[in-house]
Amino acid sequence: MSFTRVRTLIKNEIFYGPKDIVLVMSLVIPVLLALFFNLAFGNIFNDRASLGLLDKGDSEMTTILQSSSSLSLTIYESEEGLKAAAANGAIDMGIILPTGFNDMIQSGSAEIQAYTWGESLIKHRVMIGMIVNDAVHEMSGSTLPVNIELIALGDVSEVPWNDRLLPLVVLTAIFFGGMMLPAASLINEKNKHTLEALSVSPATIGEIFTAKGTIGATLALVMGVLTLAISGQFHSSILSLILVMGLGSVMASQLGLIAGAYIKDMNTLFALWKFGGLLLFGPAVVYMFPQIPQWIGYIFPTFYVIKPVVDLTINGLGFNAIVLELIILIAIVAAIMIGVNRIVSKLSNQALRLN
Repeated sequence: MSFTRVRTLIKNEIFYGPKDIVLVMSLVIPVLLALFFNLAFGNIFNDRASLGLLDKGDSEMTTILQSSSSLSLTIYESEEGLKAAAANGAIDMGIILPTGFNDMIQSGSAEIQAYTWGESLIKHRVMIGMIVNDAVHEMSGSTLPVNIELIALGDVSEVPWNDRLLPLVVLTAIFFGGMMLPAASLINEKNKHTLEALSVSPATIGEIFTAKGTIGATLALVMGVLTLAISGQFHSSILSLILVMGLGSVMASQLGLIAGAYIKDMNTLFALWKFGGLLLFGPAVVYMFPQIPQWIGYIFPTFYVIKPVVDLTINGLGFNAIVLELIILIAIVAAIMIGVNRIVSKLSNQALRLN
């Protein structure tokens, strides 16, 4: 294989290849989905945690919390108003500082009653807890254990909707462009009979497939990173995320090459995407509805793409937590690569017989 010819093929594909509806949809659909779900369920324009506060004893903590730039603080005059705000999602958490709270701090103990919105982001709850602990430390001059009694209000599902929908958005970003673009390119080459012309040129079938697969995988990775950034989840474990999504992008482009090798027209390709989508988006559906037994997700190959992404972003885990899924994902990609190589070998033999 000549990397110079592959680079030339990639360049020609980018500048002179078809710019049809598939490319436009690959670029637009993931971005629109990410924007829509974040506008509808997330906090794309405000990533600060929203805290409600009822201070029954004019505590020093109120002043400290008001000075925090990481919080959007709202002061309430009644417990009923605080609870109502937490129940309808106006605030992520509402805390009640009892009378004599300053004296409790000085005596070496602190107890706070807190109401949380059932769909508030986990990272916002953690953020509020850290800020409250820092405030207690500032008041007392030492680290004290703070007992926060959490009472969930509203929808008490453990995973908020913007987190539940993240797998769907990421899988769409990776697999639509990564799979459809190389498949559509191969179909276009076959319909225009240019694939035969390429096969008799110095470029080999393997180099043609490599070029088209590289473009599809690159687009898939870029769109995956972009949708995570729009969703506010591309902020930690960046290298691990890129590794996982890179492998997922390669898987998507491999499936696209296989589809493009066997499918004859675009209508059939879109039908395959429509009716075969369950195999791709099954894990997203399972994650979207916690009532479905979670073990079902393990059946789908794309589970081993989205599970590490969820663990690294939403669950805040590190690389060690995704090693098993990563190994399985590498094995899946390697197995699909064997299938792609067999197709390349078959098409190369056919080209030799024609010549």
